[in-house]
Amino acid sequence: MSRTMNAVLAGFGGQGILFAGKIIAIAGLIEDREVSWLPSYGPEMRGGTANCSVCVADDPIGSPLVLRPDVLVVMNQPSLDKFEGSVQPGGIVVADSTLVQRIPAIPNVKVCAVPATKLAEENGYKALANVILVGKLFAETHFCSEETIRAAVEQCVPASKKAKLPSNLAALEIGMNA
Repeated sequence: MSRTMNAVLAGFGGQGILFAGKIIAIAGLIEDREVSWLPSYGPEMRGGTANCSVCVADDPIGSPLVLRPDVLVVMNQPSLDKFEGSVQPGGIVVADSTLVQRIPAIPNVKVCAVPATKLAEENGYKALANVILVGKLFAETHFCSEETIRAAVEQCVPASKKAKLPSNLAALEIGMNA
């Protein structure tokens, strides 16, 4: 049976949405799967809207643009408002409930509210709510192995910021246990 995950990650620019999507894409590459990662920025970048489509599949990917995701990760209310109606039945929504005030009940969709920004701040990882949400997504879907998700985080943290690797891995763990 082939496995496919079509995800949309969305939030404000500066929240690390594209980095979170990159972690998922790199996990797919590590496992030698088919991958696409397509970023989209609003006009303002930091503070504007940012989202990315990520596909991880066992078979070739027809289009990198995800219009009907089975996974939606949102870090703000406008992003949830924009994308919640597009999630496939049987899909999952992972929302940062610190910044998303209205957590909807969507028929045939699992909705996970995680106070990622609050958890990040409480643990001294102010800018890592995005990684916490990736950890929660992993815990809910197991889209790759645990070894792979950790290796993906290691590969995504640039050499110039290697000192931040332990906090990124800790944030991933917080999300996995949220």
